[in-house]
Amino acid sequence: MHFYSGQPMHFYSGVDMSRWSGLTRLLDDGRIEIDSNAVERSIRPIALNRKNALFAGSDGGGEHWAIHASLIETCKLNDIDPQAYLADVLARLAAGHPINRIAELLPWAWLAERQTQRA
Repeated sequence: MHFYSGQPMHFYSGVDMSRWSGLTRLLDDGRIEIDSNAVERSIRPIALNRKNALFAGSDGGGEHWAIHASLIETCKLNDIDPQAYLADVLARLAAGHPINRIAELLPWAWLAERQTQRA
């Protein structure tokens, strides 16, 4: 498609024509939303958290902040209350949970254990 000056449409619109099939995919699949507001709302806390991490004080503090933020977001994605999860995991670590069984404390394993305890 060309405009009167002979320039292709993507020259004016800024659209990379190699991505055209992805842009038109929503016409073929009604499940795809035309906007990304839901995704943008879901990642907003992560973006704000990243901005807050700028004030961590040091590289080590930033790394620790990133670990905590990742655990909290993973809890949310798995429908786990982050405060309950962190309180339980920190209590277990303080009580001497073995390092070779640390995978048991990851959010999805923690949730599975909780669900088997309730059953």
